[in-house]
Amino acid sequence: MNRDNAAPASHIMVLYTGGTIGMQASENGLAPASGFEARMAEQLASQPALVVPQWQFREMSPLIDSANMTPAYWQRLREAVVEAVEIQGCDAVLILHGTDTLAYSAAAMSFQLLGLSAPVVFTGAMLPAGVPDSDAWENVNGALQALGKGLSCGVHLYFHGELMQPTRCAKIRSFGRNPFAALNRSRSGQTAGTLPTALTYDQPRKLANVAVLPLFPGIGAPHLNGLIDSGIQGLILECFGSGTGPSDNPAFLDSLQRAHQQGICVIAITQCHEGGVELDVYEAGSRLRSVGVLSGGGMTREAAIGKLHALLGAHLPVEEVRRLVELDVCGELL
Repeated sequence: MNRDNAAPASHIMVLYTGGTIGMQASENGLAPASGFEARMAEQLASQPALVVPQWQFREMSPLIDSANMTPAYWQRLREAVVEAVEIQGCDAVLILHGTDTLAYSAAAMSFQLLGLSAPVVFTGAMLPAGVPDSDAWENVNGALQALGKGLSCGVHLYFHGELMQPTRCAKIRSFGRNPFAALNRSRSGQTAGTLPTALTYDQPRKLANVAVLPLFPGIGAPHLNGLIDSGIQGLILECFGSGTGPSDNPAFLDSLQRAHQQGICVIAITQCHEGGVELDVYEAGSRLRSVGVLSGGGMTREAAIGKLHALLGAHLPVEEVRRLVELDVCGELL
């Protein structure tokens, strides 16, 4: 991460959303639990040689397993970050979050907090704090130290000593100390340049309705129609290879065209771990483009979802949303 002109943080707000990092045993297994502030203070006090910035703590409500994360919760999280910086005077925010959807939330916040004059770091743990071999305190302490050294404004993901760009990474494994990785997606396209004021962090937002549909052999118009008729405003098609789909299926293409005519923004991204979408390489991709499907280039699923929620929730005209989809806003394409 670029630390140029990044001032060391001196007053950090810690937002605790729940997740494995603070879970404790219950009758039905591990569950989110209150009381993490005291546990965090105790472990920091036990290491007097560890120097971290001043911090304060806010427990979000409700505390959740991150499998229950929703776009509505993102809105509350965004408001909590802005309040911490603009009302409570914090110069950085640390968000403690469950790992299952951490990459989704960090990517979404990258788009929701555009223009915020403070760094925001997401971290969590694969094992609860206090259990043998837990990674909780190394991630919390490491993130605090990284902020204390100075990070650029914007959203960062910190795990196991590494800072990552949320719009380029994903959770790739369900075990070990390194669950997140930057995906080797293609970097192409153009920057959006000056962004509409509606996209900055201090502007009102509405909730958007976005869906993801992975393509598979045998997919047809009925599968697609079910989503189109559900009231979605945006659809991410996870296509084969460089952006191909069942282009010899007229009904499927007709459904995509109907989605376009109804104002639904449809983005093609790749199912592959590496590379990206180039809709004009194959005829099967060109036909998707001809019925209104937009290229998501090398965007990850996490970035595409976060970007669509931000664009569709910013009260922008549909054509402006479509224009910005294919331009880089905060590192998702370049």
